[in-house]
Amino acid sequence: MTFKAEADGAVADWEEWPYVPAVGVGPLRFGMTVDEVVEAAEVLGRTQVMDCRRDHAVFSPTWRIEVRRGVASTGPVVTADVSHDAGLFWVAANAVHGPQVKLEGICLVGRDLSELESEEVARDEAGDGCFRHMPEGYAGPDDSGVVMRGQLVGPVLRSRPLFVVSRDGAYTKWDSMPDEEYRHGQSPDS
Repeated sequence: MTFKAEADGAVADWEEWPYVPAVGVGPLRFGMTVDEVVEAAEVLGRTQVMDCRRDHAVFSPTWRIEVRRGVASTGPVVTADVSHDAGLFWVAANAVHGPQVKLEGICLVGRDLSELESEEVARDEAGDGCFRHMPEGYAGPDDSGVVMRGQLVGPVLRSRPLFVVSRDGAYTKWDSMPDEEYRHGQSPDS
């Protein structure tokens, strides 16, 4: 089944992926090796594996895996990091080209962040859910394995969730996120 959303005037077809906290998202399971992630991701498109800069000595060597479909200039569909010791520890779905992921019936990918926030607040007020504010000020689901980021698409800041577990040497899931994810909450793909 696919989900259609309008992103900057164009309609994108997205696959739906299940998300299970602390287990994985779509065909990707936390703890997978680089080879396992590449094999699982090949059904989505071309994969590229790159070495990540080792910013902190406490972390084991890490590789970035980008999955692309079609034209290379469209950006990655999915980005993931795999460490030598912890395996796959985070996955990001691109706001325009990524798979659609739902959490408790709410679509998380490619949404106008203000609309997603309004939906989360309304669910909380109805007693059907909880939300938390991200450091940038917008609300996202209160799930410890989901960190909402923003990706600027035209004039709209769209939702780009990261699905995270703690990696080797990290105290929290926030410590496991790559440094570039802290740039004002906007995706480096913006």
